Amino acid sequence: MKRNIGVIITLVAAVFWGFSGTCAQYIFDNFDADPTYLTAVRLLAAGLILVIIGLFTDRKNMISIWTDRTSALRLIIFSVTGFLFCQLTYMKAISYSNSGTATILQYLGPVLIMIVSCFLARKLPKRKEVCAIIMALIGVFFIATHGRIDTMVITPLGLSWGLWSAVALMLYTMLPGKIIDKYGSITVTGYGMLMGGIILCIGCGIWNAPMVYDIRCIIAFIAIVLFGTILPFTMYLVGVNRCGAVKASMLASIEPVAATVFMVVWLRVPLQIMDIVGFMCIFVTIFLLTKKESQVSEEGSLQT
Repeated sequence: MKRNIGVIITLVAAVFWGFSGTCAQYIFDNFDADPTYLTAVRLLAAGLILVIIGLFTDRKNMISIWTDRTSALRLIIFSVTGFLFCQLTYMKAISYSNSGTATILQYLGPVLIMIVSCFLARKLPKRKEVCAIIMALIGVFFIATHGRIDTMVITPLGLSWGLWSAVALMLYTMLPGKIIDKYGSITVTGYGMLMGGIILCIGCGIWNAPMVYDIRCIIAFIAIVLFGTILPFTMYLVGVNRCGAVKASMLASIEPVAATVFMVVWLRVPLQIMDIVGFMCIFVTIFLLTKKESQVSEEGSLQT
C-alpha cells in the first residue's frame, strides 16, 4: 500500500511539472513575455518560499551549510550552473518551440550524463548505452526535420536552446554531489533557486521588465511557481521515500508525455506523426537508461 501511494504521488508530481511547462508556453504565446524575466521571477519566488519552508522544517541544515566554506562555494556555483542555467534554457526552449518539444529535448540530459560518466571512468559505453545514444540522435532528427534532411521544422533557436537545456539538466544532476546528501534537498534547492533568481534578476535588470496586469497571466505564473516547483518537489520527495529513488525517477519520466498532452488538448498545438516518432525514440532512450540503473540498484541491494 505504501509503495502504491508513492507511485501515485510521483506520477502526480510529474504531471504537475508537465502542466507548468504548458503554463509557460501559454504565457509566451498570449502575453509576449520575455523568458528571461519569467525565469528570474519564478526562481526568486519559488526559492523564497522554499527557504522559508526550510527555515521552519530544517533550520539546522539551512544555517550549517554556510559554516562550511567548501559546501557554501559549491552551493553558489550550483545555483548558477545548475538552477539558473537549467531553468533559463528550458524556458527559452519553450518560447522558441513548445512545451512538449522543449521537455522532450531536455530529457536528452540522461544520455549526456551517461556519456560524461563513461568519459570520466575511462570506459567505452556498453551496447545498451550505444543503442540509447543512437535512439536519442534519431529522435532529435525526427523532431527537428520530420524525416527530411533538407528541412528544419523546428526553429534553430528552439533546437539549440532545447539541446542546451539537456546540457543544463546534466550539470544540474551531476554538480551538487554530496551537499544534497549532507544538507538535504530543501536546503540546496531553496538556496539554489533563491540565489539563482537574485543573480538573474540583477543580470537582466528585472526593474525594466514590463508589468503585466492580466489576471490570466498572473494565474498562469502562480501555477508555474506552485505546480512547477513547490508541490511537485515536495511530492516527489515523498514518492522517493515510499517507492525508492530509481522507481521514482522512472515514473517521473512521464513528464514529457504530460507536457505534450496538455499542449495538444489545452493549447490546441498540432502534433505531427514525425513528432510522435521522435518522441517515442527519446522515450525508448529514457527507458534503456533507467532500466539499466534499476538493474544495478537491484544487484546492489541483493549484495547487501
